[in-house]
Amino acid sequence: MSEYRADTPEQDSYGAQVQEVGQAIVTKIQRAADLSNENCDRALALAHKLSIQLRTAEDRISQLEAEVELFRDRAARAERWLQTIQNEIEEKLIAPRSANAAEQTPLPQDAEL
Repeated sequence: MSEYRADTPEQDSYGAQVQEVGQAIVTKIQRAADLSNENCDRALALAHKLSIQLRTAEDRISQLEAEVELFRDRAARAERWLQTIQNEIEEKLIAPRSANAAEQTPLPQDAEL
């Protein structure tokens, strides 16, 4: 008697089902891996795009900060010039007029004298 047994049709059917289920699982795992890779690629592309936008915004902020500093310096210089002009006006025009007005004001006369 031979120890080798032939597969029965029932065993062949079960083996085919196992093979089919195994292949379906492998297909689903491959699809999940593909979707995961696509999501990762999209996330990396978005991160790269946002990184570029952030760098552009940081450069613009630096540029605007430099402009603000320039305008602050210009405003400070303008204020100093206005102060100088005000001082000149007070020294050259207002002070001499005040002195002349004081000299030209007649002294009040005492009516009882």
